[in-house]
Amino acid sequence: MGAYDTETDRLAAAARDALVREIDADGAFAGDPVWREAFAAVPRHLFVPYYYVAGPHGYERRWGESPDPQARARWVRGAYADVPLATRLRDGELLSSSSQPSLMARMLAALEVEEGDRVLEVGAGTGYNAALLAHRLGDDDLVTTVDLEPEITEAARRHLAAAGFRPAVVTGDGARGVPERAPYDRIIATCELSTIPRAWLAQCRPGARILTPLATGLLALTVRDAAHAEGRFLPTAAYFVPLRGAGRAQPEGVSFAGLPDGAREQETFRFLLALTRGTLDPREAYALWEREGTPERERYGVTVGGEHTWAWLDEPAGPYAWPLS
Repeated sequence: MGAYDTETDRLAAAARDALVREIDADGAFAGDPVWREAFAAVPRHLFVPYYYVAGPHGYERRWGESPDPQARARWVRGAYADVPLATRLRDGELLSSSSQPSLMARMLAALEVEEGDRVLEVGAGTGYNAALLAHRLGDDDLVTTVDLEPEITEAARRHLAAAGFRPAVVTGDGARGVPERAPYDRIIATCELSTIPRAWLAQCRPGARILTPLATGLLALTVRDAAHAEGRFLPTAAYFVPLRGAGRAQPEGVSFAGLPDGAREQETFRFLLALTRGTLDPREAYALWEREGTPERERYGVTVGGEHTWAWLDEPAGPYAWPLS
């Protein structure tokens, strides 16, 4: 089967409408209602011709060209579920995914895109997010998306072309940005980082906005110049595949030994642990978290200043501040 059949297209249109209504009801479009039109127009199923669903016996592969009509229907309905979809596995490790659409909507609204902005996306994934950006901006050339894996960028390029979009898709280390397409007004990352790459700031115009996952949160930075940026975390929790590239190791696990029962279930405490990994002992972090009234994410921020990058609670000058590696 070289193309999806009429029934699949009908199911996709109905499922897409339902997804947009669900995201709308969740309030994710409130920050910038223009994104509703983009999600209604861009067909997500073209970006996930197959994906994997975890089950009791491992991952089940769903694909759009199955000879079984019921299997195709399950695939298309799943493509429009408001959940992240595993799209690339290697030896059981998740390499790439299509993010939860409502989280994507919140991130895109928080990016505060304006007409004519040049946008760099770090983490091409399936290409779906780049398509939403290209639709919103009305000019494919304003959007650049980068990923380390050639197989991922090749697939993203195919998906984008199938949906009628042709932004710049680059294979490379996202932490180094894409200097040949700079300067950027907005940078959005769809993979988790442990710090803010200096190359991003150098490729931004003054006043640019960077939105990136960090320590299970979403950080929104305003760039002052090539060496300075500052901003706070959004209230939203966010869990993404880590950025891969030269010199980036997986973080070590955190021990909860000596902490009160239930500490690991406290979501905002786990955020503080991730933010202070390597600089605060978990017991010290727990004492601070309790003393400061179990602070929510939006009380935290990050400053990039010259040679140093640090996270902080309430104020950049402290008294609570921690270096980011």
